[in-house]
Formats: sequence, C-alpha cells, structure tokens
Amino acid sequence: MARPWTVLLPLLLLHSFPVLFVFAQEGQDNDPSTLFKRASEMMDLRKYDGALGLLNAVLEVDPNHSQAYRQRASVLRHKCRYKEAEGDYSKYLELKPGSSSVEKELSQLLQAQNALESAYGQFESQDFSKVLEYINKIVLVFSPDCLKAKLLKAKALLALKDYSSVISETGFILKEDEDNLDALLLRGRAYYYLADHDVASRHYQKGLRLDPEHSELKKAYFGLKNLLKKTKSAEDNAAKGKLRVSAEDYKAALAMDPDHTSYNIHLYLGLCKILVKLGRGKDAISSCTEALNIDGELVDALTQRGEAKLLTEDWEGAVQDLKEAAQKSPQDMGIREALMKAEKQLKLSKRKDWYKILGISKTASAADIKRAYKKLALQWHPDKNVDNREEAENMFREIAAAYEVLGDEDKRVRYDRGEDLDEMNMGGGGGFNPFGGGDQQYTFHFDGGFPGGGGFPGGGFPGGFQFNFG
Repeated sequence: MARPWTVLLPLLLLHSFPVLFVFAQEGQDNDPSTLFKRASEMMDLRKYDGALGLLNAVLEVDPNHSQAYRQRASVLRHKCRYKEAEGDYSKYLELKPGSSSVEKELSQLLQAQNALESAYGQFESQDFSKVLEYINKIVLVFSPDCLKAKLLKAKALLALKDYSSVISETGFILKEDEDNLDALLLRGRAYYYLADHDVASRHYQKGLRLDPEHSELKKAYFGLKNLLKKTKSAEDNAAKGKLRVSAEDYKAALAMDPDHTSYNIHLYLGLCKILVKLGRGKDAISSCTEALNIDGELVDALTQRGEAKLLTEDWEGAVQDLKEAAQKSPQDMGIREALMKAEKQLKLSKRKDWYKILGISKTASAADIKRAYKKLALQWHPDKNVDNREEAENMFREIAAAYEVLGDEDKRVRYDRGEDLDEMNMGGGGGFNPFGGGDQQYTFHFDGGFPGGGGFPGGGFPGGFQFNFG
C-alpha cells in the first residue's frame, strides 16, 4: 500500500508550479534591463503606449535610469505631451549633463510645441492651409503619434472641403482607436458633405451609442435626419401636384445647410422644376443658376433654365441654354423640341410687331384695326408734319405695312400663328412702301372720310399719292 505523502507530493508540486512560474515571471519583469529592452522594441514597432508603460515600470524600479528618462521623453514627445517630455529631458541632462544629442531632441520638442500652438492659432484665424503646413512639416515630423495634431489636421481638411483626405486621415485614427468620438464625427461629416448620407449616419449613430449626450454628434445626426425628411416632403408634394407647398419645402431644405453643395445642387434643380411649372420664370432662373454655379455641366439645369427664360421672354438666353444642353445630350428629343420652340420665338421677336405699331391689342376686332389705321394715317400725314417729314414718311410706311397684314384676315391668322411672311414683302426694305416711286399711284380708302371733310392741302401726297374716302 502506497504511503499517502507519495501520492500527495506530485499533486502539491503540480499545484505549486504555476505560482512559482508567476513569481519567476514577475522577478524577470522587474528587471530594469529587460523592461528597457522590451520598451525599445515597442518603440521600434511604433507602439508608444506599450513602450510608455514599460518605461514607467523601469523608472519605478530604478529612478536614476538615465536612458529610460531619455526614451520616455522621446515617447512623450511623439505623443505631443510636451511639458512631461521636457521634464524627462531635463532629468536626463541632470544625470548626464552636456549631451548634445539630447539637447538637439529638446530643441526639436520646443519646435514641435511652438508649431502646434501656431497651428491652433491659424485655425482660429481660418488660415487652414497654414494649419496643414505647420502640422505636416513640423508637428507630425517630431511628434508622429500626436492625436491632437491629427484631429486638427482633419478639421482643417474638412474646412478646405478636401473630404476624401478627411476620410483617409480619420481612418488611420480609428484604426488605432475605433471608439474615438472626434474621429467618428469628422469622418461622418466628410461622408455627409460627399452626400453619402447612409455612411455618414452610421458614423453618427456609432458615436451616439458610445456617448448618447455628445452635443456635436446629436446636432449632426438630427440635422441630417431633418434634411432628408424635408426633402422627401418636397418630393412627395410635387408628386401630388401641391407645387406651392413643394416649393416652400425645397426652400426650407436649402436653408438648413447652405454649404452642403453636393446635395443642394439637387435641391436647387428640384425647386427650379417646380417654379417652371408654376410659371415663375424669374425665380426659376435664379434657382437653376445656383445649381449651375455648383456644376456647370448639369444638363437638366441648363434645360430647365432655358424653359424658365422662355417664360420671361428672354428668347436669346433660352436659345443659348437649350443649344448648350442639346450639344451635351444630343439624343434627348425633349431638349431639341424646346430648342426649336425657343428659336422660333427668337425669330418672331425680331419681326415687326404690327399690333404694337397700330397701338392695338392682339384681340382687336377688324373694326378696331381699321379705326386705328385711319387715325394714325391722319396723324402721320407728311403734309401735316412738315418739320419732321422724313420721320412721318417712315411712320406712315410702318402703319401701311401693319394694316396690309392685320387688315387681311388670312394674313393676320398666319401672322398670329408665327408663320414667316417675309416672302410677302412685308415690313421694310423692299417691302410695302407707299412712297416708293414717283410714277406709282396708291389709293387709300377710308370709310367716312377725314374729320371735317375735304382733303389735305395740296390735294394729296407728293409723287402721286391720292386718298379717296368712301
């Protein structure tokens, strides 16, 4: 029968071994040389937090370990904890005075510290390019693990609207610390300004899960939520035909963040389309122009602005916009039809306005036209305008040409339809001219004669023009 101690001894040794091993490990970890070596390895791997913990342990065991002070000062400088780093460099110089290399490192520390302070000052002055210069050329050279500098750099890049770089810089920060709230906010804002709202919202939500009361994250998240809600309301009201309500919704959405250009371009375009449908040409032009100021290649905005200019009778402007839109989108038949309409209106705008010449409306009756013609012919009779005979003859020519078209029912209908009547020799040049030749004789018929009866002094126009009155 085995003795009890022969059975228990192996068990006691087995249970004691982990304790003895731990004690051995602790003894090894407390060795300053070992700790210092491991700290140096950590620094080579740029694992500054781990190195800092080991160096603290070295100095707890050996408060006069000069190289540990120097190494810890370097780590603290990398992390831009400049006052602490300066203290460690000073302690090293107490232990080992006259070290030129350490004095150089201390000088670099002061340069980095001053540069970081200057960068903050330039940020307050909104000189964001200068901020980047200080951080990239000085701070991150001497303090590559300076989180404050990295976040300030991301803020400056955001202010400069370099959103892709913001995403890249904050990505490096989040790789080291995925719960960094400042980095989540900045990265979310960058995606927001790129109009990638889903990704932006996910960053805001993650930050708010970590800190539900974070004011900037709450403002960004709910601001985005309200913007999308107002945009949807504008689109829904437009689809329902509630155009005036839709226009107000679009305006409200645009007022939420005037700097959100990558998204506002679509809001401006949506508003422009609504205003065109409402017949508010001037306001539509303004809205579409805002969209084109953001992206001059936006065909929809050019087309809609052309349509808006048709409403304001800016025929040349409409042709210019629609022609440019047609060049950018040659297969779009809708644009080509609008362009043809604009070109027709431009051509019509350059012809004589016979209604205006006779001083009548486009709804004037045949009797109104005849009355106006008779009145103006009497008014501009050259014998009654001796002092301005040339002007009178020109005016009478216009009056006669106007009556030639509007007094003829068929010609008037064709004129009102916008048909080209140039081949009928109307409107100046080689057209209808009652003063065109001395041997020609034109007879003008007026029902009822002139006021007071009789004719004009001299019996008619020089050159053989006669007036017969019915």
